[in-house]
Amino acid sequence: MSTPTGFMEYKRELAADRDPLERIKDWEEFHLHTSEEQLRTQGARCMDCGTPYCHTGIELAGSVSGCPVNNLIPEWNNLIYRGRWKEALDRLHKTNNFPEFTGRACPAPCEGSCTVGLIGDPVTIKSIEQAIIDKGFEEGWVVPHPPEIRTGKRVAVVGSGPAGLAAAAQLNKAGHNVTVYERADRIGGLLMYGIPTMKLDKGVVQRRVDILAAEGIEFVTNTEIGKDIEAKQLVDDFDAVVLCGGATKPREVAIEGRELNGVHLAMDYLNGTIKSYLDSNLEDGNYISAKDKNVIVIGGGDTGTDCVATALRHGCKSITQFGTVAKAPLERDPITNPWPQFPHVYTLDYAQEEAKAMFGSDPRAFSVLTKKFVGDENGNLKELHTVQIERYIDENGRKIYKELPGTEQVWPADLVLIAIGFDGPETTLVEQLGLDQDRRSNVKAAYGKYATNVDKVFAAGDMRRGQSLIVWAINEGREAAREVDKYLMGSTVLP
Repeated sequence: MSTPTGFMEYKRELAADRDPLERIKDWEEFHLHTSEEQLRTQGARCMDCGTPYCHTGIELAGSVSGCPVNNLIPEWNNLIYRGRWKEALDRLHKTNNFPEFTGRACPAPCEGSCTVGLIGDPVTIKSIEQAIIDKGFEEGWVVPHPPEIRTGKRVAVVGSGPAGLAAAAQLNKAGHNVTVYERADRIGGLLMYGIPTMKLDKGVVQRRVDILAAEGIEFVTNTEIGKDIEAKQLVDDFDAVVLCGGATKPREVAIEGRELNGVHLAMDYLNGTIKSYLDSNLEDGNYISAKDKNVIVIGGGDTGTDCVATALRHGCKSITQFGTVAKAPLERDPITNPWPQFPHVYTLDYAQEEAKAMFGSDPRAFSVLTKKFVGDENGNLKELHTVQIERYIDENGRKIYKELPGTEQVWPADLVLIAIGFDGPETTLVEQLGLDQDRRSNVKAAYGKYATNVDKVFAAGDMRRGQSLIVWAINEGREAAREVDKYLMGSTVLP
């Protein structure tokens, strides 16, 4: 424990973010840095409690509680308090290959299960994590460590998102020759295309990719397995194959008027903007623009929130975000949402803060169901019709929506972005290999084992578990690497 009474002596303090009205003028990360003294004080708030729920990584009531990669949080909190940064970095890297990603884009379930949160505000675990890895890069402590011995075994990893990169990193450490295939033109999967630059600067992603390449991992871009290379050929050419292609099949809406011009899938919108920004600073115009448009985002999750932030930077005329769930309470309900469950409370994410600063109010509309899209005589979207709903769970666990008469509303809309999640992995590769799928169409492979019904083929990350968090993808990539190493060598020393 850093200090036995730190959680009573010091208040929770986060680094200030850049002013919302200023940051929407650019595409840079919106977080500012915290001083080392402030971080030391925040580290002192950690109780090093007897059962540190912050790193348990268990699922409670449909949400994760604690850290899925089991970060040794009390240990590096204490090391930061004592000023032993390099040791803190070593402890952090023992469980997490990419803390620079989770420190920026993870929702921090560790903080939701922090014991200090029982009586006050939780420890600022996420900001401390990011500070440790950022200092590691600044000081030159994060350098390539190629394996001293190679096994001669060849492993192909399909997909370069967090699961694929984690699997590749661990398998490379074990001495195997690893090749990562990515169908996009840049490595990183959703880390590169999917998460906007203001949440995760792409230089941060490329920096880590360069280290992995220097450690001996081969990266192949613009190559789609199942299309450019037959899936069976890949299996024949390698000693093992790890599928980490993500859950990239977007969930559609069966709503009248879906075919109108101006109704788009969220990922097409986000990815187009990110690629255009990286290619030409948006000068090529190869993206869907929200400039001077009334924009409505259908979906209340992280992807929808990223659409809000992107539309603001495009210069939208107005922005509204629909969600089917009711507005969350201001404080955690101790009966229905007790600690250490993830706290479901009303908060403003970065995009909602920006929209409120720009237009004067939270852009979200709660308990809203979209009924139809209406267009003009040229097939262009002009408005959207909704109704308020009540949502409840029936005796079979199904979500039921009850429309409330008299709550119908018409919204002017020039651009609608559909951000309601994903329906599992795309099917080309799955069908070519004859992989078994679960009831949600994900590749069937037992958690902790990751082996599919096809010999030599393993699956991890969103492709196996469905749409989830970056930290779960890293967890599965690491664990799958361990199982592949065991399959190839008969035993493993990987964690």
